[in-house]
Formats: sequence, C-alpha cells, structure tokens
Amino acid sequence: MKSLNYIFGILTKNEIASIFRLRSSVFGLFFVFFFLGSLFSFAQVSTEIDTTKIRVGEQINYKIKVEADSLALVVFPEGQTFMPLENVEALKIDTTKREAKFLLSRIYKLTQFDSGVYTIPRQKIIIGDQPFFTDSLKVDVNTIVVDTTKQKLYDIKPIIEVEESGSDWWKWVLIVVLIIAAIAFLLYWFIWRKKPLTEAEEIALLPPYDRAKLALQKLDESQFLLRSEVKEYYSELTFIIRKYLDEKVYDRALESTTSELITRLNLLKDGNQIPLSKETILHIESILQRADLVKFAKSAPDKALAEMDKSTIDKAIDHVKVSLPEPSEEEKLLDQKYKEDQELKKKRRKIWITVGISLFLVIATFIGFGLKYGFGYVKDTIIGQESKELLEGNWVESAYGFPPIFIETPEVLKREDVEVPEEYKDKISTALFRYLSEKSGLDVQVSTTAFKITDAQGQPKELTDDEKSQDLQKTSETYLKQLEAQGAKDIIVKREKFTTPNGAEGVKTYGTMNLALSDDHMVPAKYNLFLFRSESVRQQIILSWRTDDNYIDDIIERIVDSIELNSEQVEEEKE
Repeated sequence: MKSLNYIFGILTKNEIASIFRLRSSVFGLFFVFFFLGSLFSFAQVSTEIDTTKIRVGEQINYKIKVEADSLALVVFPEGQTFMPLENVEALKIDTTKREAKFLLSRIYKLTQFDSGVYTIPRQKIIIGDQPFFTDSLKVDVNTIVVDTTKQKLYDIKPIIEVEESGSDWWKWVLIVVLIIAAIAFLLYWFIWRKKPLTEAEEIALLPPYDRAKLALQKLDESQFLLRSEVKEYYSELTFIIRKYLDEKVYDRALESTTSELITRLNLLKDGNQIPLSKETILHIESILQRADLVKFAKSAPDKALAEMDKSTIDKAIDHVKVSLPEPSEEEKLLDQKYKEDQELKKKRRKIWITVGISLFLVIATFIGFGLKYGFGYVKDTIIGQESKELLEGNWVESAYGFPPIFIETPEVLKREDVEVPEEYKDKISTALFRYLSEKSGLDVQVSTTAFKITDAQGQPKELTDDEKSQDLQKTSETYLKQLEAQGAKDIIVKREKFTTPNGAEGVKTYGTMNLALSDDHMVPAKYNLFLFRSESVRQQIILSWRTDDNYIDDIIERIVDSIELNSEQVEEEKE
C-alpha cells in the first residue's frame, strides 16, 4: 500500500480546507458580478442527456449546447470534470450558424463501472471572459439482472496459462542444433567411424604365414618373368622369405646380409632354438645367393630356375611353420591383452582428439563473438543475466490510468492499491501501476491522480500556472523525502523541463543516490521523476535503478523515449 503523501505530494488538510473558505463579502461581490454579467450577455447554455438510467459499463451521451455571438470565444470542459463518472470520449465540437449567432454543441460519452446513484457535477463553459455553468444531473447505474431460473450459473473458471506469442527464437535454436549436428558428424566421420580397410591394411592384419603365402601367390600373378624382369622377381622373392623369417625366427633378417642371416639360422639350429633341417637352410642360402648375383652381378637365370626357386621358398616357409612350436595359452593371453591395450590406446586417443577439437571450437567461438560483441555480452548470454533478458525480451506497450499514460516497459505494470485517507476519498482518486525487479534493481511506477477541487459554491476551481508549478515542486520534494525514509543517502537533485515525443510538457527531477541493500552495504543508484499537471489531473512516472549493470541504461533510455500522454490532454495543456 502506498502513502497518500508519496503519490499526491501537496494536498494537506489546511490547503484543502482553504479551498472551501471564502469570506462573505467576497461571495457577495462574486454573486453581483455574475448576475450583472448575465444581464448583458447574449449567450445561452443548455444540456441534453439521452438517458439517466444505464447498466454497468454502458455509456451516456451528455450534450452541451451553447448559443453565442459569432465573435465570442467558447471554451468547453476538458478532461475528467464529470467525476464520479468517467469521460470516455469527447467528440469534436459541432458548429451551426443561426442568423447572427452560432450554435455550438459537443457530446461527451460518460460511463461508470460500479452500480449506484451518481451526480454529474455542474460543468463550466467559458464564453468570452464570462463563465457559465450547467445544471447537475443524477444518473442511476444498475447492475445487470440475471434470471437464475432461465440462466444457468457456472463456477468461476480457473486461471489458465496463455502461450506467449511466437517469436524467432526457434530459428536460432534450429541453427545451433544444425551446427552441433554438423560438428558431431565430422567428428564421427573422421575419428570414430570404423573406416573400411584398404587391401594393404587387410593383408597387414593376416598372420605372417598367410601373408607370406599370399605374397607368393601375387608374385605368380605379377608376370615379372614374362616381361623378363628377373631382378624385380628375385627382389620380391627374397623379401618374402626374409620378412617371414624376421617375424617368426630372427628379428633382424631384413637388415642382415645373406651370410649373416645363414650364420644366424645355423646358430639357432645348433642351439636347438629352431628345429630347421640342414637341407632347408641350404636351400634358403642357395636362393639368397642367386638373388644377390641377379641384383648386383646382373646374372640372368632362366625362367624354369626362377620358378623352381619360388617353389623352394614356398616349401621352406611351410617347413618353418611346421617346425615352430604352437604358442602356449599364456602367450595367447599376452597377445590378446596386447591387442586390447592397443585398442584402448586408440580409443583414448580418439577421445582426446574429440575433446581437444570441441574445446578449440568452443574457445574459438567465444573469442570470435567476444571480439565482435564484447566478452561481457557473450558471457551474460551464455550464463544468463536478468537485465539483458529484459532489454532483449518482448516489451509491452500499453496505456495506464485515465487520462492514459502511454509507456513501453520490459514487463507489464501491475495495478497496486493506494491508501487514501477517509476525508480525501470524495476529493481524490488515483491509480498506481508498478513493476519491480529486486534482482536487477529496476523500479517502474506510473500513477494518475484526479482531483475534485471546487470553490465555495461547489464549482470546479481553476489552477493558475504558478499553482501548477508549486504542485509539481512539492510533489517532487515529497518523493525525495520518501527516498530518504527508505534509506537513500547522498541524494543529488537536478530539475529540468521535459517534453514527450507528442509535445506534452512536464518537469523532470533526476539525480544520483546511494541505496542501502543492507545495514552495511550501499550501492550507487539513479532516479528519474516525470511530473505532468493539468487542471484536475496529475500524472507521474518514477524510474529508479542501480547503476552496477551494463544494460540498465539502455532499458531506461528506451522507457523514457516511449513516454506519451493522451493527445487530447496535450492539446488542452497547449491551450
């Protein structure tokens, strides 16, 4: 609940009482002046109303007709001068010429949303320099009668969630998902996918014996002998036997000379490490020596001998395989464990590569967007920041109070109750709308206060420009006192004239302060107070916020730029 002084500022009991006190001598002079003025006036004022009984929410057409001289300036009532009925719309003035006079008329559409008996107060029309007043009228506002015997009654329906209007967020989500899917596909295709083996890779996976036999078969298909390429033929043949011996017998067979290899095989045989026959070793030695002559002495054995040497190597490979003992179960287990370890190493390598590429992409993306938009902005986008979400969210543009204040805010303003002392309830009505974010420190308040100020005769009292200025000054001081009461310190105050985009003029009070978040913690903050005053209405917008935020200034600027008043009210103020 808001304090009355906080919202209304200047009205004290003594000031309101002074409005109703006039000395009898002043009243007498005023009455004489009014009477004499009416004798010499050629104007005539009358009113029409289409009905005095309406239902809640229906409208009344209240028509004021004025007959005046063609040179007389006629001023019709403006704003909420019909309270407690609300002026929904004031139509344009209709002018008709009748002989040397003009007949002017204006229709006001009035309504009320609470049942009861209400009185439309007397309205003041100024013709030239002379005021005229209409008669007051009573209006019955009735509720809608429901025949419960014919009309079924239903329970109040519960509040339902309404889906937010569509936006383009799903497009961004789709783009992000597609990018992640593309990266995942590339990682799978080049790292995790089991690629089809090439012929060389498939051969490399074969056991040494099978690989040697396959190599001999391919040597037959090579057609080296048909093309008389003996040197190439013996090079391949000796490589096959050396490779097989290197893997199964002596691990330096490929790099050893013929004599070194034969010497080593004889030593292994004599040491009973390999059960090769003397004859097999001699055949291998003979073929290796012949191959050396072909490669280095340009010897050229005939085709039959070359094929016989291949057959001898084929048999030698079979003899070596037969002579070698079968691996034990322990050796098989060790071999299996070795293979599993190799697979695990490959898997770990793939994981590290995947993690490294992912981290690189994330860091590169962060740095790229950070260089373009700022690292703080990117961090807040990833982690989430309330003020940033407010700034970039779907703003609400709406009208609050009557006459309305048009303003655009990050969130819709909610109506709050205002405490009005009992003695002021017939003279003042107000509407307060507010949005408060404790996390970001943003406080937006919009209020409209309507006054029913009359003179001793019960007629609406006009305020001078000086009285309006004093009213705004005192309202501003009241707000500053309210800030102090809430714990604000070091308040700096500045004032200047403020004009809305549609031309409404008011006063802006603004400055800086330190707000107390706790007993020992103060934060810097700013405030803006916008005040507008017409004859019977004061409108105000309050903005306050903490300055320790990177996005709050943009939010405040957008709110301030959106402030507009009712166009009819603006025209009234200009007149």
